[in-house]
Amino acid sequence: MAQVEQLAQFQRANIVLLYWSMDDEVYTHEFVNRWYKEKTILLPCVDGDDLRLRQYTGPECLQSGPQFGIGEPTGPEFTDLNKVEMIVVPGVAFDIHNNRMGRGRGFYDRLLKSTPNAFKVGVAFNFQLFDKIPVESFDVPMDKVVSE
Repeated sequence: MAQVEQLAQFQRANIVLLYWSMDDEVYTHEFVNRWYKEKTILLPCVDGDDLRLRQYTGPECLQSGPQFGIGEPTGPEFTDLNKVEMIVVPGVAFDIHNNRMGRGRGFYDRLLKSTPNAFKVGVAFNFQLFDKIPVESFDVPMDKVVSE
């Protein structure tokens, strides 16, 4: 996450979509807490087969999400997706062509298609990087992938 912090796109961005990490993902809790007072930090909330965005306003705003038990903010939905300037995206695997493999339900691919103006950054551990991963027509590539 220190690499994300150094990116010019992050430094310029006012509205950033992050994620509240699960145990097997690059850890983001401290990063979210460090930046939410300086930038509008959005986190995804699972709603059926879609992700809805809500602003993170501090640890007290989180509740356990119904599908995965991930911390999700309460409060009004953020719907102006054209204003999202940067998205930090988790994944199961990434390749050298900035392709991303998720968990198979398409949550992020659907969301990423709705945020055309956002700079998309995949974050990964080194063991998640491959020369090539399978790609489907609906998969949305990252603009950049950072790893350890």
